[in-house]
Amino acid sequence: MLLDIVLHPDERLRVHCTPVTEMNDKLDQLLSHMFDTMYDAEGVGLASTQVGENRRFCVVDVSEDRSKPLVLINPEIVDHKNTITWKEGCLSIPEVSAEIVRPKNILVRALDRDFKPIEFEADDLLSVCIQHEIDHLDGKLFIDHLSPLKRRRLMEKYAKQQKAKTP
Repeated sequence: MLLDIVLHPDERLRVHCTPVTEMNDKLDQLLSHMFDTMYDAEGVGLASTQVGENRRFCVVDVSEDRSKPLVLINPEIVDHKNTITWKEGCLSIPEVSAEIVRPKNILVRALDRDFKPIEFEADDLLSVCIQHEIDHLDGKLFIDHLSPLKRRRLMEKYAKQQKAKTP
């Protein structure tokens, strides 16, 4: 089942999510729907806020063949080093992108889909994607990493694109 993706400037994207306290069938089903939605939209990550939920979880799969689905419940970055510049986009702000500087290497701690603790290192696209999704869980968007001038220009472009789609 495909879910509706919340689009900017919806205030639900600015909510700081609450921790997940238990895994249940409803959450497991929602995670499956989030993967379906993310793959359908040709994304590599999708956070709970992007589907109208305000609990701390996201799904990620940066593999070309969709073979490495990753569920992160209550994720946190416990260490980081180096930097990388990556051209980021967002399913909640479609058709716009910008170069963002983030840590290249991160150490992530979370719960997996079985609600078991995991800890792993991520770099490059996986690192950028996880940081992007954790930002969503904290009520931040990738545009918040831009200078005010760049953000304003990008949002003007986005507004024009959205207006052109409205009949």
